[in-house]
Amino acid sequence: MTISEGSSIYRLMKSAKLYSFGDIRIEDILVPKLGEKEVLIQTKFSGICSGDVMPWYVEKKAPLVLGHEPAGLVVQVGSRVKEFRPDIQEGSRVFVHHHAPCLNCNFCNRRDYVHCQTWKDSKIIPGGISEYILVPEINLKNDTLLLPQQISYEDGAMIEPIACVVKSLKRANIQKGDNVVIIGLGIMGQIHVMLAKYYGASRVICIDKIPFRINKALEIGADAVIDYSKLDANKVLNEITKGRMAQVVIVCPNNLTAMESAFDLISPGGSVVFFSPADPKDYLKLPINELYFKDISIINSYSCGPNDTKEALELIVKGVIKPERLITHRFTIDDTAKAYSLVIEAKDSLKVMIYF
Repeated sequence: MTISEGSSIYRLMKSAKLYSFGDIRIEDILVPKLGEKEVLIQTKFSGICSGDVMPWYVEKKAPLVLGHEPAGLVVQVGSRVKEFRPDIQEGSRVFVHHHAPCLNCNFCNRRDYVHCQTWKDSKIIPGGISEYILVPEINLKNDTLLLPQQISYEDGAMIEPIACVVKSLKRANIQKGDNVVIIGLGIMGQIHVMLAKYYGASRVICIDKIPFRINKALEIGADAVIDYSKLDANKVLNEITKGRMAQVVIVCPNNLTAMESAFDLISPGGSVVFFSPADPKDYLKLPINELYFKDISIINSYSCGPNDTKEALELIVKGVIKPERLITHRFTIDDTAKAYSLVIEAKDSLKVMIYF
């Protein structure tokens, strides 16, 4: 079927819009109109990001249609899309990254994609938790991936969070023989557990206090988990490693206490990776000379770029990571508020999906 620019197959669609933390409404909005270099996808699955349950982070964007981890089916293709993406047609199954870089600026040349102004300005319309999503030209051109037939839509919706962990582990520069400590066993911590040895860790030791998450980490490959509510993490890690401690500590929670604790666990010459931001009012107070003479590196890892999303898809295809082992709950779009409440509770859940 030929689609003319500016047309839309459907008039209205459901979307999940956040007005304030705790105020999520399911609203009928107009399906975006197609441009000649854009595609419209029918959303099949969209994950809930743990970053979207940080009040200070998400409320500054409100009101907004939630979600940025979608996978779906292409239902409309603009007439000029074939000029730059001839592989994408009606019926294509795709993952779409909500940000895409220009690939030409100084930041992109250094693979620092998250600092590219185009990356910052790009978006999907109106958001991932909506029945249909308009994919602009830049996203389509530079960070939209075709899903192989053996990859489910649900797997596709896991590409973005896995890609963020891929970037984190590559930046950590893990060396042969390293003990890697992962603080926090929410969904992003668990993905780190699944992939740490692939990226070079010899031993993976985790720290958390939620029994469900502790058990899951041991199930998927952690060598040990320390329940910090019952044990002194520093003392136990010292015993487990026979005094070597951790050469890499990855801090997953957006929590100042967790960030500060990393420096009690790191060995001389080691690296601390901050995977999440913290509340803007929080500041780290660090002993500069101790960090200096111990040669401690502090590394931040924010989001991901197109190199990471491609690598994440390859890891799923190869079976290095099995996303279905981490998906604990599925909700329809009508129950988005319930889904977010479950993520906020942060207990017996990991990846929570919205399906359509």
